Amino acid sequence: MAKQSIFGRISTLVRANINALLDQAEDPEKMLDQLVRDYTNSIADAESAIAETIGNLRLLERDHQEDVQAAAEWGNKALAASRKADELRSQGSAADADKFDNLAKIALQRQISAESEAKQAEPTIASQTEVVNKLKDGLNGMKQKLDQLKNKRSELLARSKTAEAQTKVHDAVKSIDVLDPTSELGRFEDKVRRQEALAAGKQELAASSLDAQFNQLDDMGELTEVEARLAALKAGNGPAKNQQAIDASSAPYTP
Repeated sequence: MAKQSIFGRISTLVRANINALLDQAEDPEKMLDQLVRDYTNSIADAESAIAETIGNLRLLERDHQEDVQAAAEWGNKALAASRKADELRSQGSAADADKFDNLAKIALQRQISAESEAKQAEPTIASQTEVVNKLKDGLNGMKQKLDQLKNKRSELLARSKTAEAQTKVHDAVKSIDVLDPTSELGRFEDKVRRQEALAAGKQELAASSLDAQFNQLDDMGELTEVEARLAALKAGNGPAKNQQAIDASSAPYTP
């Protein structure tokens, strides 16, 4: 039963459609790993079973050869005993001749027995030889399938790495796309714009403060004095009057 079982497993694995199994698998990589393990284990079991079957076949063949040789040897002994009997009978020794004839008969009986055993073993030998040949063919088929699986796994891993590399390149290119607001440059430009807006806001806030307003008043006072001096010059007033105008403009205010 063990030999039939292993033979059935070999037949099933050899007939397996690997591409169809991979197409139906949710995770082809895991399926490949499992198939590689299954085929590897089955090949080891098949090699052990085939080795045992071959060993038994060689024993049968050896026994068969021994029976054939034994049959030939008993035939030669029967012939020798018969000739000896004929020789003794021709010499007038009938009693001794009968003894050798009896020996010849015994040898012939043993020859027949050896030939019978050899003949009975022949169908078994032929059957076992066929089984061994099929097991060997199946084993070779499984080894080819295993090589195919390993190649498929290598191809799948290579494709997976290529796809992963392409994805990384795509992401890297996308990250430096100037037109993409989510890219690194886009995010950096947005950061600069925010900093510029913050600086402008601080300037506007500073301009609206009380200190800035007082500074504006001082600036206006200076302009008023300049206008007054310019008007005095145009009116023809001298430096003294200009000085008086200056003093008047700088005198404290009295209500």
